[in-house]
Amino acid sequence: MTVQPPEPAGAAAAAHRPAVTPRPVGRDAEIERIDQCVTRAPGSPQALLLLGEEGIGRTTLLRHARDLAADRGMLVLSAQGWTADRGSAHACLRQLLAPVRGGAAALDATHRRTLDAVLDPAADGPDDADVRSAVLGLLARLAVSRPVLVCVDDAHACDHAFLDLMWATVRLLGGRAVTVLLTARADAPLPGPQPPGTARVYLAPLGAVPAAALLDRQPSAPTGRRRLRILAEAEGNPLALVELVRRAPAGPRGRPLPAPDVFGERLAALPDATGRALLYAAVAGTGEPVTALMSALGTDDLTVWAPAEAAGLVTIAEDRCVLRHPLLRSAVLLRHPASERQRAHRDLAETAAHPAARARHLAAAAVRPGESVAAALADAAWSRGDAMVAAHALERAARLSPRRPQRARRLAAALLAAHEVGDPGWVRDLYGRFARYAAHQAMTCRAAGALASVRSQEAAQREAFDLLTHASEHFPAAGRSAALASVGLAAVIADRSGLPEHRTALAALLDRARSGGSDAGPVQAEQAADEARGDHDTGAAPVDLSLGGLTRSPGRAEAPYLHRALEAHVAAVVRPQDAGRLLPGLGGPAGALPGAPDTPGAVAYRMALASVAYHADEAEVCLSHLHAVDAALRDRRAFGLRGWSVLALLDTLVNTGRFTQAEALVREAGEQAAILRLPRLQADLETHALTLRALRGAVPAEPWFTPSVWHAVALEENRATYARLLRARGLACLAQGDHDGGWRNLRELFTADGAPLHPFLSPRSIAELAVAAQRTGRTDDFAPVLERVGAEQGDRPSVRMTLLLHHATALAGPSARTEDHFRLALANLEAERWPWERAHARLNYGIWLRRARRTLEARQQLSAVREAAERLGAGVLEAAAARELRASGAAPLPEAAGPLGELTAQQRQIVRMAAGGLSNREIGERLCLSPRTVSSHLYNVYPKLGVSRRQQLRDLLQEG
Repeated sequence: MTVQPPEPAGAAAAAHRPAVTPRPVGRDAEIERIDQCVTRAPGSPQALLLLGEEGIGRTTLLRHARDLAADRGMLVLSAQGWTADRGSAHACLRQLLAPVRGGAAALDATHRRTLDAVLDPAADGPDDADVRSAVLGLLARLAVSRPVLVCVDDAHACDHAFLDLMWATVRLLGGRAVTVLLTARADAPLPGPQPPGTARVYLAPLGAVPAAALLDRQPSAPTGRRRLRILAEAEGNPLALVELVRRAPAGPRGRPLPAPDVFGERLAALPDATGRALLYAAVAGTGEPVTALMSALGTDDLTVWAPAEAAGLVTIAEDRCVLRHPLLRSAVLLRHPASERQRAHRDLAETAAHPAARARHLAAAAVRPGESVAAALADAAWSRGDAMVAAHALERAARLSPRRPQRARRLAAALLAAHEVGDPGWVRDLYGRFARYAAHQAMTCRAAGALASVRSQEAAQREAFDLLTHASEHFPAAGRSAALASVGLAAVIADRSGLPEHRTALAALLDRARSGGSDAGPVQAEQAADEARGDHDTGAAPVDLSLGGLTRSPGRAEAPYLHRALEAHVAAVVRPQDAGRLLPGLGGPAGALPGAPDTPGAVAYRMALASVAYHADEAEVCLSHLHAVDAALRDRRAFGLRGWSVLALLDTLVNTGRFTQAEALVREAGEQAAILRLPRLQADLETHALTLRALRGAVPAEPWFTPSVWHAVALEENRATYARLLRARGLACLAQGDHDGGWRNLRELFTADGAPLHPFLSPRSIAELAVAAQRTGRTDDFAPVLERVGAEQGDRPSVRMTLLLHHATALAGPSARTEDHFRLALANLEAERWPWERAHARLNYGIWLRRARRTLEARQQLSAVREAAERLGAGVLEAAAARELRASGAAPLPEAAGPLGELTAQQRQIVRMAAGGLSNREIGERLCLSPRTVSSHLYNVYPKLGVSRRQQLRDLLQEG
């Protein structure tokens, strides 16, 4: 029973009021709906029904709403339904009225007698109509002094008379300050017609990021594979997350996870045959074909499932058996001894049509190591092309391997698969176990690369680079492809760190890799060594250990292309200004061309080629390969590898004006980075998010970044992240009109003598720094930076750098040649590939023309800027062009008429949607913005429109 006592009066109220519960994780939209209902916002319902499965968080949300209402001074009356009390008359009503029993004294005698009879379990039950009249009279009288909130949890377990009373309250007290909140199971519909004024909110499972956040809040929160397994098994159900963390074993997969007795009553009522069928479904996993289960059960009688379907435990549809709750699998497994579970696995293995399924069930049934089962499991690990599945299978195969050489090989293979998944804790655990074996040099080299990869994602660039440097002594044994892949990884780490010593060391690493042996030698040498020690088992299949996104070593025809691309990638990182001349010589095999199937070397080849194109400012070539890489790695759930390519993809999308695509990728990649807890990647993604908001003209209120993320990133050894941070903050300051702040941040992209903080990213902000220098009168301080950047780009800079250098020189160079540099910046039509930067240059040219009193020419340039900005959704450019056009005397465009004339195109969209009744979250979903960004937009436009709250927008637009 949950009863909210009446709030004490006077000064003691705060002391007696219960503390507000922590805000439920991942339920912002639902809390907003509840808050609107509780506060009786215009257009909100009088009653709200929260529906969802067991453990989805109905009670938590109701408790949060109840505490918030009490904190606001509302009278909160609570009741909870219990199945055992359903036959007891007025059980729920007694809970509801107990705290306000004294209020009945103000009612007439008939109503007082009725309520006294209700509250006295020994009294004869009064007539339902009399009860309804008395309760409605009491609620109406209570609502005179302060608003009343009625909270009913598990309404599906309340008696029908009580629910009829709740519907009558909604129907007959519509004009009173009485609000009703109810929760119920979604699969248990409430009786009776629900009156107008009642809204439903269906609670979906938590999203991936909120689920991970809730998991990490638990005492002794798990890490590594165990954390990922619980996240997958819980399927976003909060109760499942909490219970699986509390009771899950820290050991290997295969042991059942205990569950609370949520389903005990329903499971106990099932016939034995149905219980056995449910065991086979739980062992097989949700979504198993019914035909496979029936074959393993040895029956064709589908009615065996009927009791479980009737109890709401499973759904049989389209030949699939789906367990309807994430805790059900562990609940079923716990009801059966280990021998029955083992028998179920064996039966499923005997009838399995796919070798991977057979191997999985045999491994689950195994009680001791066995090479045949281990080999079958390892052979089938990648059959689904899923890195997560492969890592689990290979780790299990290693545990089942009876001989040390095979165990070490399969541990190394599991390590590489886990590195593709990207979970650092899992990789560290596997590496620690692998390091206990005296493994061959080739395996040691590849294992070091996997560990270096995740340490780099964790922002430890120096440690990651040192791991690869130490591992380079094994290059001769590793083979040339693996050695070059390791150097390619070292080049990516050097690019992330931006440290000069890392770029210098790459040349020596590349020379060492070039002198390595052939790709065929390492495995043969390992097998020969095993045979010499008597450890070789002829029945054990060799396990591939290649690195760099390859599922196996490249074919003979692909290897030369891959080697050239990897060497060019390293050279482009060392000297980005030379990338343009490296790109034309990198033809590829048919399987590695854009749009072609993913061959063994295609992913590594594409990543290397995209890196060269990225550093050469060849956007379309870069995008074509990175899109293909991203799609291939997404399909195999290899975010550990995606993390290496996603930032270059985002840089290119943003700088080529594909803002909407970039925003979607920031959100999607941000979810994965948060789930895997990769702080450096999270930090980079936050800088991209702020950059996009600045370009959109929608800079949110500070703080702009998550402190816990940035505390884990040492910027001195993560200079690429630091450069993105400085540019994002600089653009945000400029968008807000803070030119001094823009100068301070952008100037830090270069040292005092003009050397770039990051050799590639810093020079690409030269024009933005020039704008800040001009606006703040610091062109003399800017001159050394411009001179050094120009000199380092050489005689033939890329089209993009030509545009940026001429733009910067026009703003901060000698005034005698200002117009020449503006014209040179805009002359090359190929610069249209960089539409924001070209429009930015055109804007400043238009401003210069207007101030030179060449009004007609200025209007032509500024009109072109405004059109480009509208197309891009670049609110800052659009607003600036509009201001300059007005200053030039140009007539306002039709869109600028009316009350929204001072707003950007995106701000106008948001205002119209808000006036139409959409919430911030709904607006954000339509415009690919976060609710916080939408809120920031509205906060900024209210003063411009002369309104102070959301409800005034509709009237404003109607008047306009």
